[in-house]
Amino acid sequence: MKHHEPVDAQKRRSGLSRIAHAFRYSLAGLRAGWGETAFRQEALAALVLIPAAFWLGQTWVETALLAASVVLVMVVELLNTGIETAIDRIGPEWHDLSKRAKDMGSAAVLLSLLVWAGIWLAAAWTRWA
Repeated sequence: MKHHEPVDAQKRRSGLSRIAHAFRYSLAGLRAGWGETAFRQEALAALVLIPAAFWLGQTWVETALLAASVVLVMVVELLNTGIETAIDRIGPEWHDLSKRAKDMGSAAVLLSLLVWAGIWLAAAWTRWA
């Protein structure tokens, strides 16, 4: 049987112990995200796009903005997946509020993708137009 810590255990930690546990929880979240097709696709795209940001960006600010827009999509995808998972935990039956929450999470992903596309198109236009 697996030992589970009390729910508030992290809140009672301090210093390096809190940081170490939080880091492990974050890695667990990334592993869970990897199990989602959309996040996996975005992470694999990031392996190409982040190095490309160093090539396309003409200043450190442009490079940072290009790379950050890629990471933003991944962050929003993880948050969306967290919302969907929490809703699914409540129950599989259809409910207006569940649909609304999932739709808003999906809209957030769409907006982050539009930000990403706009930044990359603007950078490409500036470089080659």
